[in-house]
Amino acid sequence: MLLVAVASLTFALAAPADESWERYKSRFMSADGRILDSGNGDVSHSEGQGFGMLLAEAQGDREAFDRLWQWTRLHLARTDVALFSWRYDPTNVPPVADPNNASDGDILIAWALQRAASRWQEPRYAQAAAMIREAIAEYLVVQRGGYRVLLPGVQGFRGEGYVDLNLSYWVMPALLDFAQAEPGAGWETLVEDGLRLLEQGRFGRYRLPTDWLRLDADGSLAPAPGWPPRFGFDAVRIPLYLAWADQLDRPGVSPILALWNDPARQPPPAWIDVYSEARAEYAASRGVLAIRALAGRDRRAMPAGLAPGDDYYSASLLLLARLAQRESAPAPD
Repeated sequence: MLLVAVASLTFALAAPADESWERYKSRFMSADGRILDSGNGDVSHSEGQGFGMLLAEAQGDREAFDRLWQWTRLHLARTDVALFSWRYDPTNVPPVADPNNASDGDILIAWALQRAASRWQEPRYAQAAAMIREAIAEYLVVQRGGYRVLLPGVQGFRGEGYVDLNLSYWVMPALLDFAQAEPGAGWETLVEDGLRLLEQGRFGRYRLPTDWLRLDADGSLAPAPGWPPRFGFDAVRIPLYLAWADQLDRPGVSPILALWNDPARQPPPAWIDVYSEARAEYAASRGVLAIRALAGRDRRAMPAGLAPGDDYYSASLLLLARLAQRESAPAPD
């Protein structure tokens, strides 16, 4: 049984002022609390709102946290369940064209609220977090192929005898915090089975996870049809969340580091096809390099702060990696 080693025990302590957070807000957060995906036409996502809320809580920035949460409730909250529509495009009418959720966004928002409830002793945050957790457990956690799994959304991702999964949606430190808040509710099993999926769901010569994974009823795993079989923009978050949950000893981590640290290919590519080994013609972002430093326990390699060229996703990964570094266990001597 996996021990619930929650990395965020330090979150109740006041965080030092971070100039990078102020830059992040000025570049990617609107006055009304919307996080702008600058690499994708300034749309917004439930994931981005969750990232922003986590960073605001960690910085002790309640004013920003409340603006982010208010915008998220007003524009993304579904009316039928305590989950959030995944995408907001201000150029569309209506801006939320697809009501479906993204489970990682729901988890991030619930986790940020749970942390904020403890930091600021605000029962309304705790109540909202509990409602989202309950909806995640009811609508998104299912048993398939011998695993307890997290569906990417309420609609879709299921077919006759299979489910399509995204292992980067398992926000491991959040799920471990949920397990502490609700012992016996199945969160720890969800973590354990996510770790098993990561160990079994690796492909190609490099033994890498793909962004999307198909799980059949018999427990067999393969890259999900319909998506390129890449270790790419989603899967790079897997080592971020493993490090944050103090799970860097897992077998799936070392192949990722081997790819990223290959001396013949520096800087590392943004993605690799696990079968053909075709690589992106452009380098991984500074946010991914921050995750590499975190997963490799190399504090000296951690980027110091945001650079002018960092887009929303790179900047988010960079600040989250720095936060995870602060909250996770120190590297062994």
